Amino acid sequence: MHDLSPKNVECPYCGEFIEVLIDCSVAQQDYIEDCQVCCRPIDFSVTIDQHGNPCVAAAHEND
Repeated sequence: MHDLSPKNVECPYCGEFIEVLIDCSVAQQDYIEDCQVCCRPIDFSVTIDQHGNPCVAAAHEND
């Protein structure tokens, strides 16, 4: 079973905060997910620290 952690992230396009689920069993992740509000593609970069806490960075798809 995966350890999923909810995080609120600000969309780099519309500025709305959206909730994403982070799989904390994977230490480094890069993926694209559409904003739940404006439907534009967000490039997520996720790292998990030594305590199991996720750090999430969200950017425009082409940055």
